[in-house]
Amino acid sequence: MTTAAQAARRGAREGAAPRRLAHDAVCASVRLYSVGTCRAAVEYRPVTATTYLTRADLTALLDSVRGSAARLAAGLGELTDLQAREPSALADWSRGHVITHVARSADAYRWLLHLARTGIEPGPRADGPALARALRDGAGRDAATLVADLHDSMDRLLDEATAMPTGRWSTLVTALAGWRHPAWFTLHRARRELEIHHADLSLGHTTADWPVDFVVWALDDTVAALTARDFPLARIEAPDLDRAWSLAPTGQTVTGSGHALLAWLSGRGGDTALRSELPLPTPPAWPLPPAPGWS
Repeated sequence: MTTAAQAARRGAREGAAPRRLAHDAVCASVRLYSVGTCRAAVEYRPVTATTYLTRADLTALLDSVRGSAARLAAGLGELTDLQAREPSALADWSRGHVITHVARSADAYRWLLHLARTGIEPGPRADGPALARALRDGAGRDAATLVADLHDSMDRLLDEATAMPTGRWSTLVTALAGWRHPAWFTLHRARRELEIHHADLSLGHTTADWPVDFVVWALDDTVAALTARDFPLARIEAPDLDRAWSLAPTGQTVTGSGHALLAWLSGRGGDTALRSELPLPTPPAWPLPPAPGWS
């Protein structure tokens, strides 16, 4: 079994992904994580454009989750009991709430992967009220217990993912909210939890530290969902990524760095670092189910 400590050491050796990549490297990440093509200011393809990923893409996606887990583990290595009780960047949540939430999310994703791999439910599924109780009861634990719980949950998730036969990754599973997706999309969801909530902990890791390939994928996923919901923007442009997304034939354009755009759309940053002709609309609660989805 791969331990969280081993993952942290491996992540430290490999190093965190740089905040900015040259155009060719960004294009490679777009092909890998967004299942699309890349050229300057291209229009994206939604992540739901395919049900299947190649073995190489699956390996790279799983490695990206390991990297995100390793960086979070390293960031929590010196967490104190006092820090665990202090507020996070999320309203009414302490850092203990955030860590407990990520751990229980990893358990939920492991449940889905086990179902996809075996066709058998691995025990009762935790519903919304059960998850809320687990969050409430777990948030006040001491720092060592919180971190050990997170490490254990992530190790079990990664072990389940490693055991998945290639042919089972395309199996459709159902999110607790009712929408369906291939089992491999669970890895994207897990990485999103790790990256987003790492920044929410307010321990020095910020939205500017998100790996650029994660930003590209998350913007592709988010913009597709916003387009399906008629979000009142015509175009989103990220010059640093050589990327642009068209949402509607008419309306205003917003421009900014990929990290600033994702921070705004995810509710992790304001719009002061963005440029637009008019005041920007308020993004909906995030994340959104992918669109057009799989059915």
